[in-house]
Parts: sequence; C-alpha cells; structure tokens
Amino acid sequence: MKPTNTGGHDYYHKVVDCQWACPAHTPVPEYIRLIAGGRYSDAYMINWRSNVFPGILGRVCDRPCEPACRRGRIDKDPVAICRLKRVAADLKDDIAEYMPKVPKKNGKRVACIGAGPASLTVARDLAVQGYDVTIFDSGKAPGGMVRTQIPKFRLPDSVIDEECQYILDLGVNLRLNHWVKSLKSLVDDAQWDAVFVGTGAPRGRDADIPGRKEAASHIHIGIEWLANVAFGHVKTVSPRVIVLGGGNTAMDCCRSARRLGGTDVKVVVRSSFEEMKASPWEKEEAIHEQIPIINMHVPKEFVHDNGKLTGVKFEVVRAEYDSQGRRSLVPSGEPDVFLECDEVLVAIGQENAFPWIEKDIGLEFNKYGLPVLDKETFQSTVPKVFFGGDSAFGPKNIITAVAHGHAAAISIDLFCKGLRVDERPAPLYNLVSQKMGIHEWSYDNQVSEEGRKKVPMKSLEKTLTDIKLELELGFDPFMACSEAERCLNCDVETVFSPKVCIECDACTDICPTECISFTGNGEEEDLRGRLKAPAKNTEQALLVSDILKTGRVMVKDENICLHCGMCAERCPTGAWDMQKFTLHSAQAGMEVPRT
Repeated sequence: MKPTNTGGHDYYHKVVDCQWACPAHTPVPEYIRLIAGGRYSDAYMINWRSNVFPGILGRVCDRPCEPACRRGRIDKDPVAICRLKRVAADLKDDIAEYMPKVPKKNGKRVACIGAGPASLTVARDLAVQGYDVTIFDSGKAPGGMVRTQIPKFRLPDSVIDEECQYILDLGVNLRLNHWVKSLKSLVDDAQWDAVFVGTGAPRGRDADIPGRKEAASHIHIGIEWLANVAFGHVKTVSPRVIVLGGGNTAMDCCRSARRLGGTDVKVVVRSSFEEMKASPWEKEEAIHEQIPIINMHVPKEFVHDNGKLTGVKFEVVRAEYDSQGRRSLVPSGEPDVFLECDEVLVAIGQENAFPWIEKDIGLEFNKYGLPVLDKETFQSTVPKVFFGGDSAFGPKNIITAVAHGHAAAISIDLFCKGLRVDERPAPLYNLVSQKMGIHEWSYDNQVSEEGRKKVPMKSLEKTLTDIKLELELGFDPFMACSEAERCLNCDVETVFSPKVCIECDACTDICPTECISFTGNGEEEDLRGRLKAPAKNTEQALLVSDILKTGRVMVKDENICLHCGMCAERCPTGAWDMQKFTLHSAQAGMEVPRT
C-alpha cells in the first residue's frame, strides 16, 4: 500500500465517524466536550452554525450520527449524541450576543418558497451575507412540516418558535398565509435574483384498494391527519384505529391516536419488523405505549357496511429475495386476516406535488415527478431556480434538508455574484497538537466505563391523556456530563511521524485494542489480514506510514482505535502525537479557492 494521504481534510474527517455521517457535518465531539464542561451556550452555537435547529433536532433528529458512533463498537450503545444536543438548547443562556450582526443589504433579493428547514437554512445563510430574503408560506407560522407533521408531545411549538425567530431576527422577511400560485411569475419578476423551492413532499400516498371510496369518511391520509391534529381541527379519534405503514409518520400517527382517545390502536405493516423504515427508537416508543405492530400483512380491502367502516382485510405474505438481494412479497398461503376498526390512518409514504409549477418554463422533471437537479449545486434546469429538502430528491429528514439548504445557499450566492456554481468553497479545517506536557493532554483521554444514560420521561398515565404534553424530560446537567464523558474524542487524532520513529514497538505493546502493527507492506487485503488485530471493517481506512528504517511500515486500524493517547504517552521519541482535527463545512460567503 502507498502511504496514506493525510494532507487534505477527507482522511481525518472520515475518522470522526459521527461528524462524517451527519449530513450537515456538525462537529459532534467538540460540542459534547463543551457540554461536559458546562459551556452550553458555546455548544449551542457550534450546533447552530452547522445544523441551525439544535433544539428541534435534539428532540426529533433521525440521528444518522449515532449508528456511526465509535462507542457503539466497544459498547452495546453509542453516545446519546442527539439528546446531548437538546441539553445545549435547554440549558443555554441568552445567546443574543452570540448571533451574527446583520450586514448592510447587498442589493440582491432571493425568494424562498416554503418555510420549512431547507428554506430557513437558505435564508439564514444568505441573510448574514447581506441578501434581502423573503420566505413565502401558505401556513400560519414558520416551520413547514416540522410544525405540522411532528406531534407536540415530541416537539413543542415553543421550541420551533424560538429557533425560527433566531433566523427571522436576521432581517429575513416572512409572508405567511401566502400561497404561491405560479413559479413562472417569480422567475419572470426581475426583482428576484434567485428563487429557492423548499416545499417538502406535501402529498401523502393513498391506499387504492376496494372499499376506499365507499368508506372515505373513516379513512385519512396520515400526514394530512397529523396536520389537522397539530392545528386543533382534529381533537378526538374513534376507539379502534388501524395505522397502515411502517415509517416514522406511522409511528407519529399511532402514538397521536392513543392520546386522542384510541383504546385499540394497531400498526399494520407489509414488511418485517426489522425492515420497517421507522427509526428503532420510534418503534420502541410505540411498543412502550402498548401499541401492537403486526408485520407481513398487506391491506386487501376496506370492509364497510353501507359506508361505515367495520375493518380491514389483509393478505398474509412472506418475503423472498433474489440473487441481488431484492425483496418481493409473495402470499404465504395462510387465510386472509380481518381486523376490526372504526378509522384507518394511511401512512404508506409521501410524494412531491408541484401543481403551481408551469410546464412551459423550462424546468425539467424526471420520471418520478422530481425536478432534474445537479446533485451538488441543487440548481435546476432554470438557472435562477434552486431546490432543497424533500422537494429536491424526495422525502428524507430534517438534518438532510438543512444540509441541502447550506449547499443551495452557496450556489445562490455564487450565482448572484456571476460566478460558476460548480466551483465551490472548501471547508475550513486544521490540526492542532493537544500536548500540554510530556504526557499530558488538553483533553480528558480516560475512557469512561459508564453505560448509556436513558432519557427521563413523564409517566404514561399523564402523557397518554394530553397530546401536547412533552414526553421526554431531557438530561439534567449531571446526567449530561456523565453521558458526554462516554465520547471517545474521535476528533483528537493519532498523528504519526515516521522520521522520528525508532521502531521500539512500545506503542504496540501498550495499545489496549491492538490497532497498531509494524509489519511488511503488501496489498490492502493481504495487509488487513495479518495485522495484530485483523482489520475487517473495510469502510474505514488504514493509516499506513512511509517505509521505516527496517523496511517495515506502521499500520494503524482506525476502526478500533479508542483515541486514548496511550501510544503517544508511551512513545519515547514523540513519533506519536494527539492532534485535534477541526472541520467546519463550507457555507455561503466563504471564498472559493482559485488555481
């Protein structure tokens, strides 16, 4: 193998698994250390720069960072990264003085359609660069589907209000109760230098099976029903409810139904429990609230008596997989199952809907009804129109919408400056030694033996009778500090200097995970197999040194390194050093490197 190129930002960024996995690349270990030190406002602002909505995401993020967490490889459970984010939001001081000052307007105007997380991120990033940004939304308050689709017992309105207001306070114009009827009118209007579309995926898929039309008054589309619950239009539900679908929307529907009076609420899914799209913790919470999940059942007919729904008939199926691992559902041969119910909530997916976009303006759509976009710049086939969030590539999650917003804001900034949108600014990064003495570091490198802390919750007796009562209490400062100390500081990198290495093997002797080996070089597959601890996870790179004096190379398996620093403490020549890697993703206004 050739020596590992650690000169750019990518190598060490990938070692910080949580930050790499986060679509917005939030510097997770950095803000966790600040929480451990009680510096909640500083931790909040690090989050605010990257993910814009720490209080919201600290409650309802899909947590792509947690499955990537290195702690989960040595313990059963990863660090509670998401809930620590909430700690920063809940315990921060007044952060007005931390917020950026609003500059003079630069003469450029941008229209954002939809007041969801993608548009709000675009508005925030561009407002601090002097752009005059106006957000149009048909609703009564900002937040988009974050406000209308997520139940209040998971995400109170007060949290949404606070974090939307931080963005509006930057001078962003918000026009509510305003339905944009024509994209062409905005594109043709010379006052708008660019247009961003962040309207989400507002149409729920229906279950078009026999009985649907006849029993229509008892069958509701999940996302529409949740919106009606959020705005107080729906305050009760029938006792017997079936929820069709296995995603997070289905989990929100069934849990909301329990709180609105449903005494017999079931979730019925066509897939297996393991293959359900809902996040694992969403399924756990539904089960905790005594909601059964029935798997491998495909709805076949809505059964009714002169329009009054009496139940749903299901076909029982099993999964078969072809040689490529593609699944197909086939009848199991068991008799159909009839489940009684009074109401059905259909939560089997969402779709984009663009009835307000004219077909003759040059904006191309693909076969799935999604706009044809550049995946890096989010620019459409109409140069001044950009998309982001669910409206760009289909339904995903809040943190992905934020990442889209950052990327689209960069493109809009470049476009308005007359520059190429595909020549992007690079992220800011550096490496700084943490050495405070011969064997002392400026970070706590002792590996905690604590297990993951469970977030305290209110009793079900209280929460199942009040749909607006927030279920989770959040960590107190003591629990937060204990959980934060489980972080392995993956951004503090083990940096090796081969020129001063004397190959004494002291580092290999003391390494608790045997992730360091001195061996003869070879092809990667061969080399991975003959390290002290075979490096089986090919997802994470090997750190391979230049040829040493004996002709061997130093090979370190980043996958199992604990970043404990014992190699650097033991090394007699200082060939190993612990250096903190900091990366801040590019945002609008940052300079584009010129060659």
